[in-house]
Amino acid sequence: MTEHPLDLDEVQAFVRIAELGSFTRAAEAMQTTQAAISLKLRRLENRLGCRLIERTPRHVQLSERGRVFLDPARQLLAAHDRALAVFAGVRQRLIIGISDHVAGPELPALIARMNDHDPHLVVEIRIGSSADLLQSYDRRELEAVIVRLHAGRSDGDLVAEEKFGWFAGPDWEPRAGEPLPVATMAEPCGVRAMAAQHLDAAGVSWAEIFVGGGVAAVVAAVTAGLGVAALAPRMLPSGAVDVGARLGLPELPRLPVVLHTRVRDGRARAALDALVTAFRSAVRA
Repeated sequence: MTEHPLDLDEVQAFVRIAELGSFTRAAEAMQTTQAAISLKLRRLENRLGCRLIERTPRHVQLSERGRVFLDPARQLLAAHDRALAVFAGVRQRLIIGISDHVAGPELPALIARMNDHDPHLVVEIRIGSSADLLQSYDRRELEAVIVRLHAGRSDGDLVAEEKFGWFAGPDWEPRAGEPLPVATMAEPCGVRAMAAQHLDAAGVSWAEIFVGGGVAAVVAAVTAGLGVAALAPRMLPSGAVDVGARLGLPELPRLPVVLHTRVRDGRARAALDALVTAFRSAVRA
């Protein structure tokens, strides 16, 4: 065990590298240089006497010791922020927009993760379509948005890539000779547009059977046996099945989830990073 107290800047550099998977992104988040981030990590590793990050030309990943140290490191930073919050007087507020196609059943757990990280931070979350949230973000009504990749935008950071499939109720069967009944979200919706494009390209005859104002409504239509829908597997209740291969439907691509934010440092950024890390874990699961 080290005989000297840990340097919080060095610990924060390690956490940022681990959560963002990049020395460059960690440097941007801490508003410093990549060389400075590397130096902080090297000093921390020297202080602890072990390698925390394994570096390769293409990947940055935690060592076994790094994986063990990550949660205690987060707790140390959170405790530091909570200590400072005692003197803050006014609660800081973070307003986040999350796409309806991104905010799945894990949303309560994601919110709890942010609150555990910083219970003194007021988090306001707004759910909507990616297009609407991006417009609000551009009008500076939101400080961060987590949305599906939107055509024509290249200013976000990739959070995850999520698999999609064609799902239906466990007992649903198509009617012979009729167009494929599809449940979709109302326009504008990038997932809706993607599904329609792939069906048309594959020459599949289809028709809207249900249009929902949110993913929950589309999931309800699938569960009720109205037809099929293009959805991420984590959005579905138990019992729903992927019928794409059985029906010969076109394979759907993995869709990127992107973070757009003007928050670069401080408590709000740390809480936002905790949310992103928890979401990545949910997608992998």
